[in-house]
Amino acid sequence: IALWTYTSRNMDLRTPTDNIPFQSITAAKDNIEESIIRTPLIPLNYNVPGKQVYLKLENLQPIGSFKIRGAGNALANLSSEELKDGVYTASAGNFAQGLAWNARERGIPCNVVVPDHAPVTKLDAIKRLGGNIVKVPFDQWWEVIQTHQYEGMKGKFIHPVCDPAVIAGNGTIGLEIVEDLPDVDVVICPYGGGGLISGVSSAVKSLRTNAKVYACEVETAAPLKLSLDFGKPSTFNYIASFVDGMGGKSVLDSMWPLVSNLVDDSLVVTLQEVADSVKLLAERNRVVAEGAGAATVAAALSEKFSDRLSGNIVCVISGGNIDTNKLIQALEGKIPQ
Repeated sequence: IALWTYTSRNMDLRTPTDNIPFQSITAAKDNIEESIIRTPLIPLNYNVPGKQVYLKLENLQPIGSFKIRGAGNALANLSSEELKDGVYTASAGNFAQGLAWNARERGIPCNVVVPDHAPVTKLDAIKRLGGNIVKVPFDQWWEVIQTHQYEGMKGKFIHPVCDPAVIAGNGTIGLEIVEDLPDVDVVICPYGGGGLISGVSSAVKSLRTNAKVYACEVETAAPLKLSLDFGKPSTFNYIASFVDGMGGKSVLDSMWPLVSNLVDDSLVVTLQEVADSVKLLAERNRVVAEGAGAATVAAALSEKFSDRLSGNIVCVISGGNIDTNKLIQALEGKIPQ
């Protein structure tokens, strides 16, 4: 643990390597085990020939998302001196909640820069957890993601994606998946900035070398698929949608070495498929998932990917923070607006 603490405090957070060391992930497990829920892995109540689909229910975390893991590990790796002025981040909602929750536990202030399309459910939760919100247009928010700073804001910036300690914290999900399902064949993670899948893949592939780890993107925000096809970080014509927990305009240059090495491919699904999966999860498993979390199930069930998805498939249900009106629309068979 001491070695990882030293490394993470002195590592350039803009330039992760092409993998996350396994010992960093096991150290993260020790750092956060008292503050998270070890979420269950359950079968999807839906029969598909040739495959068994499982759900890793990160929507059951105290903040309704996996982000509590990475945020907790990031703060555990910082000194009291580094935390004296508090922390801030740029987030569409879930990482902000994770950081605010952990900051509140430590009694330090937390500021959050959010994009103007962030859902009310997530903004209200950030406020309940003591976070101070600064709402900006999406392009300005994305600039904070890229530059790792917001002019005039005090505190230590914690990147929601690139920070190696955040990624290692996310990787603890992968440890739990293999512990619960040693013969896992495929893991599907929603892709936002790459922090989740990079951590999960680092853990899973360290323990189960033949397992495939796929990203999942939605048709309106699929920069990873585009980048993988072109072999370099590429810009996508991003369109905001109800699937707010994943997607962006491009793959971050600093994350490209990690994701290009650790991700087997990106599975792109439609908005309708995601909405249908939100409905399916609610009806079959009584699971409330936001768009990004349900997208992984959409990919697992899609006939488009049947040639590569077989055996034991784990869908990471990354979060459940969906606005009530959008959930209702999905349950009615509509694409939430």
